[in-house]
Order: sequence, then structure tokens, then C-alpha cells
Amino acid sequence: MASGGQQFPPQKQETQPGKEHVMEPTPQHSSMEYKPANKLQGKIALVAGGDSGIGRAVCHCFALEGATVAFTYVKSQEEKDAQDTLEILRKAKAADAMEPMAVATDLGFDDNCKKVVDEVVNSYGRIDILVNNAAEQYKTTSVEEIDEERLERVFRTNIFSYFFLTRHSLKHMKEGSSIINSTSVVAYKGNPKLLDYTATKGAIVSFTRGLALQLVEKGIRVNAVAPGPVWTPLIPASFSEEESANFGKDVPMRRAGQPIEAAPSYVFLASTPDSSYITGQVIHPNGGVIVNS
Repeated sequence: MASGGQQFPPQKQETQPGKEHVMEPTPQHSSMEYKPANKLQGKIALVAGGDSGIGRAVCHCFALEGATVAFTYVKSQEEKDAQDTLEILRKAKAADAMEPMAVATDLGFDDNCKKVVDEVVNSYGRIDILVNNAAEQYKTTSVEEIDEERLERVFRTNIFSYFFLTRHSLKHMKEGSSIINSTSVVAYKGNPKLLDYTATKGAIVSFTRGLALQLVEKGIRVNAVAPGPVWTPLIPASFSEEESANFGKDVPMRRAGQPIEAAPSYVFLASTPDSSYITGQVIHPNGGVIVNS
């Protein structure tokens, strides 16, 4: 995973959400170099969009660290990836952790988010770690192409769901719990090809900062991770074959990151011994892009 100009085989997926199991190469959700240390033993984690990409790597690392993990996915469109992730989590599960859970839903609506939280709490009793990670993106060349229907769809998935899942999860979180939001490097440097997506990622940064201040008195920390270009199903589902082939080559490290290279940031922010004095902050695993945070 050193610096150097890798190139992916040209590929494109025609529908969203993208599917990890048909990508070439498959994104890396694990690494022999990752050494678990029981950082999350006994914790209950809910990861939105955990079936693939960064979400899958986060789920896997959480399980390796001893957490019981539940994740969401899009029904009928991500079944294969969700089942693959469940199998990965079962193999990684700590002896004292409960069975992992996959919940199919559209997180863009409040009632659906409440049902997810209720299902997790009914099975596990509480939520200690919430990872808001659901996202979709569509390429555009002009703001004039973004109509009301698309704008609402992107905002529902990418930021409405963060509000909805948080408001319902908080009822079942206690002092020492952690909320981690997935934003993006584009929130800081912009991206003209992903205008509506970029706008939601900026909103997530502000949401993180405001919510962190709101929850200080409850002892619940709120932080975010802003990955740079990471090889996930969003990429072939959003871009052309040529763009996918050259994805990530414009950052200082001259390559895209792998999901496992972003996931430890989530572990760090979820682990109380590691980050008990950190709230309202953003970590930037982005291949060397300098941002004004």
C-alpha cells in the first residue's frame, strides 16, 4: 500500500448502490498488518451502510476489537454484499460478542431509522457506538442538471439519515458512547463533478461540530472521518471506465486508499481510552491532501 501510481482495470456499474462483489480488484476490508487489541470489547455498534466499502472495513475492525456489530444495507440491491459481510463478521466475532446483524432499509426516512434502532436495541439492549456512513453520489457537470427529486434523494441518504439515526439512537446511548460521522475530503476542497454530494459532506462537518457541543454534557463524543479517494463501490457506480481506472492518482500519494486504511480512524474515535479527550473533530485519511479543518 505504499505510494505509487496504481491503476485499476476500467470498469463501470450502471446502477446505485454499487456492488462490491463485482469490482476488480475487490476493495480491501482487512490487512495482516492490523493488530486487534480488544479496544471495543463489550461494546454494541451500529454502522449505517456497513455492507461494503469503508462501512464493511469498519464493521470488520469493530468485530476484531470485540464489539457486537449491526449494520444496514439497501434491501434487494445489496443482498450479496450484506451476506458476505455477515460471514466476515461471524468469522471475526469475539467469543463474548453477540451474533452480528444486518438490517435492510432505506435510511432516508425517519420511520425507517427508528425501526432500525428499535431492532438493534431489542436484540442487544443498547447502542454504544453509532457510525453514520450511508451515502450516494451522482456525477454532474452543471448545477442545472440537479433537479429537486435528485437533490432530495441525495440529501435524504447523506445527511437526513444522520439526523434520524442519531435522534433515535441517543435514547439508548449513555455516557462514554461515541458517534462517528463519515464526511469526505470534498467538504474541504470541493468537487465540481459531485456538487450535491459535496454539499451534503459539508453539512456533515457542521452537523458533527454542532452535535458535539450539544452532547458534551451527556458525555457522548461526536467526531467525523473525512476520507480522500478510497476504492469503494461508489466509484464504478458514479464514474466512467476511464475515471475509475485512474481514480485516486491526483493525491500526493498518487493512489487511491483502501477501506482498511480508513477504518482504523473509526476504531480510534470509537475507543474511549484512545480518544476520550476528542470531540467535534475530523480525522483525514486522504493520501496527503492538505485541508484547512
